[in-house]
Amino acid sequence: MPPEECPYCGAPVPENASACPDCGSDESTGWSQAAYCENLGIPDPDEEFDHDTFVENEFGRADKKSARPSVVWVIVAFVVVATLLGLLY
Repeated sequence: MPPEECPYCGAPVPENASACPDCGSDESTGWSQAAYCENLGIPDPDEEFDHDTFVENEFGRADKKSARPSVVWVIVAFVVVATLLGLLY
């Protein structure tokens, strides 16, 4: 039995349809509970959750050094501010 609304594209599905008239989803590609749940991206509750792997998959590998300004940029900023203050006074 197809759903009233396609879980993949949201289009209305006729009562005895074998596939969605808009996107073509059917029992094997998007109507079954397993296919629907697999597309949600929710981890399996029986598997152990690894936060670092999750963050890497979602956002890419983070370079921890890039989060802090390098010493060179701090020195350059200091010199620019000192020069501007010297010009003002």
